[in-house]
Amino acid sequence: MKIEIDSFSGAKVYPGRGTLFVRGDSRIFRFQSSKTASLFHQRLNPRKISWTVVYRKQHKKGITEEVAKKRTRKTVKNLRAVGGASVEVLKEKRRAGISVQSKTQAAQAAKKKERADKAKSAVAHSRGAPKVSKQQAKGAQQKVQATSR
Repeated sequence: MKIEIDSFSGAKVYPGRGTLFVRGDSRIFRFQSSKTASLFHQRLNPRKISWTVVYRKQHKKGITEEVAKKRTRKTVKNLRAVGGASVEVLKEKRRAGISVQSKTQAAQAAKKKERADKAKSAVAHSRGAPKVSKQQAKGAQQKVQATSR
């Protein structure tokens, strides 16, 4: 004996119960009761009817057991010997690579350069040079001025 599932509500339809509807395209629909058949023929959405199985799953109703959160595994990076150099040698090179002071000095130099560029552009604007929009500064084409007849 096969237990079918209601095409509208998702409930079980036991043998000898319910009705069968075959659509014009030969698709078979099984209904537990005339209530579900009627709602199906009215083209109502089972996701919006609160007592259907689909609605209850979508809105997480009736779940008695709390599902524990799945633990995500973090990837661990391991150093391996490359090209004849041992792991210890590679670690030493990594430590000696870029010091914190050199990073801060490079950042300060970049800031000074930006300030100098801004000062130059401000001086150019004060001398009567044509103003340049952000789009023009990025290299966009200038708008063509309309001429009247």
